[in-house]
Amino acid sequence: MKKQVHYFLTAVLFFTRIPCPKWVNHSPEILNKSSRYFSLVGILVGAISAGIYFLASFVFTTEISLVLGMIASIWATGAFHEDGFADSCDGFGGGWTKEKILIIMKDSRLGTFGVIGLISILSLKFMSLNYLATSKLMVVLVLISGHSISRFIATILLYTHAYVRDIDSAKVKPTTQKMETKSLVISAFFGILPLFFFNNYWVFLSLVPLFITYLYLGNFFKKWIGGQTGDCAGALQQVSEVVFYLSLPIIWKLFL
Repeated sequence: MKKQVHYFLTAVLFFTRIPCPKWVNHSPEILNKSSRYFSLVGILVGAISAGIYFLASFVFTTEISLVLGMIASIWATGAFHEDGFADSCDGFGGGWTKEKILIIMKDSRLGTFGVIGLISILSLKFMSLNYLATSKLMVVLVLISGHSISRFIATILLYTHAYVRDIDSAKVKPTTQKMETKSLVISAFFGILPLFFFNNYWVFLSLVPLFITYLYLGNFFKKWIGGQTGDCAGALQQVSEVVFYLSLPIIWKLFL
């Protein structure tokens, strides 16, 4: 149990700005093991975002509350996944060879494709969440579920696709080793868990477009660079989160 707590806190320390005990470290072995708790970290980040939204909604409009909730999640993670998404937009948007794509993705500067990508995906998040804001409880459930399920989808990429960057130059080192099947199962459990709190189990149909998203982006990454990097996983997390938000209105209109 102590090891599992260590793995979880390592994931929290690496993927968020939440303070952790000083004995938590970033050793490669523990970082690789911590991947099993990526989805649980998503629940934590989603809860922070949902909590800020919920408290703000007693004072501000729904729109302002949603923006504050989004900002809270970005602050909690240090824009970790948003940065990966922006780097991926720049890399695949501006590079035409594997080497060029990886060089651009490693560059800390933000390019045109990254700016456009961030504006687009943040706008989609806000608009879709605002559309789903039929009640405060619904927004809370959607935010927590979106953050957890999207991180589970990202861990599938870590499990199925080889890491393509040398460990000494990697920005996200836990992806340099193949993810264990046990870790994927644990991530799946925490990723899907929030869906059980919805009133209608039709919400599980959202797994279909999410899996299609994984297949498409996974094949896209493999085609261009032969596998995945941490930026690719971050991009898949961000896209999956938005796909989850967008899939819910479609499910409701078709089946409810």
